[in-house]
Amino acid sequence: MQDFILTDEQQDLVAFAKDFAEKELKPVVAECDRKGEFPMEVYKKFYEAGFSTMFVPEKYGGTGASSMDLVLINEQFAKVDAGFIVSATTAEFGVTPLRIAGTEEQVAYYMDRVMQGQLGAFCLTEPGAGSDAAATRTTAVRDGDDYIIDGRKCFITSGGIADMYTVFATLDRSKGAKGITCFLVEREREGVSVGKDEDKMGLRLSNTADVVFDNVRIPAKNRIGAEGEGFKIAMKSLDRSRGVNSYGCLGIAEHAIEEAVAYAKQRVTFGHPIIKNQGLQWMLADMQIQCTAARSLLYRCAEMIDKTGKYDTELGSITKTFVSDMCMKVTTDAVQILGGYGYSREYPVEKLMRDAKIFQIFEGTNQIQRMVIGGQMSR
Repeated sequence: MQDFILTDEQQDLVAFAKDFAEKELKPVVAECDRKGEFPMEVYKKFYEAGFSTMFVPEKYGGTGASSMDLVLINEQFAKVDAGFIVSATTAEFGVTPLRIAGTEEQVAYYMDRVMQGQLGAFCLTEPGAGSDAAATRTTAVRDGDDYIIDGRKCFITSGGIADMYTVFATLDRSKGAKGITCFLVEREREGVSVGKDEDKMGLRLSNTADVVFDNVRIPAKNRIGAEGEGFKIAMKSLDRSRGVNSYGCLGIAEHAIEEAVAYAKQRVTFGHPIIKNQGLQWMLADMQIQCTAARSLLYRCAEMIDKTGKYDTELGSITKTFVSDMCMKVTTDAVQILGGYGYSREYPVEKLMRDAKIFQIFEGTNQIQRMVIGGQMSR
């Protein structure tokens, strides 16, 4: 359905990603989902195939793929398992603060480590600072030519497997958002440790963990942007990621529709396949309508970035909200179509429904997104 808007090169990229995901990722998904593990061996092959460095600009040794190219690739992986691709691409999200406010030296340093196969993570959320990011309690204290960071971040995607962290800490809690500053912290620094891994309902192939900073000393050159600019950097980073990162929802929904249609064609009741029932056809039609509309929004976000270089706050929030709500509805309906089998682990739709839910929560809950959209409209 989408081929008419893709170039030959993009269609080749889609085919490459789909083939890799089917051959290398799909065989381990069920076991890793049960165990709640990120398949590091698959990631190594993912890196060797060049997927993890496609976002890196050519001047740093990468492919310099467009936003649209990355969405198309990640969508194919998400159809097989969204958790894997969410964690496998966190280096791209982790570098966003540096792209916004970092120096050329900082960006080059980060990209060099990515080219070596290393992962990054974005450390903003804390036990008491989720939607209210300005309530950050992790501290940074200036000490000569260094900063000392203390605190704990939670629900960090790839927190347990990352090699670099972009960390948001406050220099002065009394200043609220204006006291927050952003830092690049390497995993190997003394005092950096990983806390508990989250035993999650869904997206279980994605590593999610606490990251602890205990008297971690970093040089001042690791500060990203000026002191007090951290909150703005964090919000700009989320603005850049929300829309295009909805590829996870799209892949999950596409997979759910495929499973629902396949089951409806082979399940016979009252002498004919249930897909012949008008009521069920309408359910499937609504699922397809919503998924197609979501795809258009997602591709529009990517297209805007590639053509204009702009990240539209309102469009990003609209896309994130619509696509994640669609994904939850589509996967719920897929379970309903399969009936009792949909609730059984014998079929994959129960997993897809579990995986879908988190997208309505992370990178800003959909309630927060509606506040963002409303705020943009009221200007």
